[in-house]
Amino acid sequence: MNGTLDELYLNWLYEFIADPKVANPDRTYWHLAHHLYTKEYFWLIPNDDNRAEDGKFLREEFIETLKLNDDDVDPHWMDEDCSFLEMLIALSRRLSFQGEGEPRDWFWHLIDNLGLDISDRQRFPKSKVDEVLDRIIWRTFSRDGSGGLFPLKHPRRDQRDVEIWAQLNAYLVELELD
Repeated sequence: MNGTLDELYLNWLYEFIADPKVANPDRTYWHLAHHLYTKEYFWLIPNDDNRAEDGKFLREEFIETLKLNDDDVDPHWMDEDCSFLEMLIALSRRLSFQGEGEPRDWFWHLIDNLGLDISDRQRFPKSKVDEVLDRIIWRTFSRDGSGGLFPLKHPRRDQRDVEIWAQLNAYLVELELD
């Protein structure tokens, strides 16, 4: 194994969202991925902890992929808080299952919804990226979900008070009706 477990894991996660063999900075997203990986995802709305657990489950999948034993992995690393990157990848996989399509496409769909589709050449200041991510955490997006992960045209409830899973399902229903 070359590199730290964290570096290997980030590379493994990156493969879910982009091709690591691409070198063109117009089509690479290492800076965004790294920042999403270093930003903790936490929740305020009941049941959104499930999104964090889904994200953390990726670590178990990663460990199995490497064929490591429990003794080879620091248990503190496994218990660290969920990152935004993990949450978004896990959510993209759920979207793929619920709404069909590829997880990678859903990941970028969510990134587009957040206005964060920024390649390594276009880099935003980290503070701007943090503003967007904090909008998700602190639920400061619009009532209809605009500025969040799942903007709706016809929300039945204030999306700031709705768990992400319910937002996801309402979003998929609207997409099917369009």
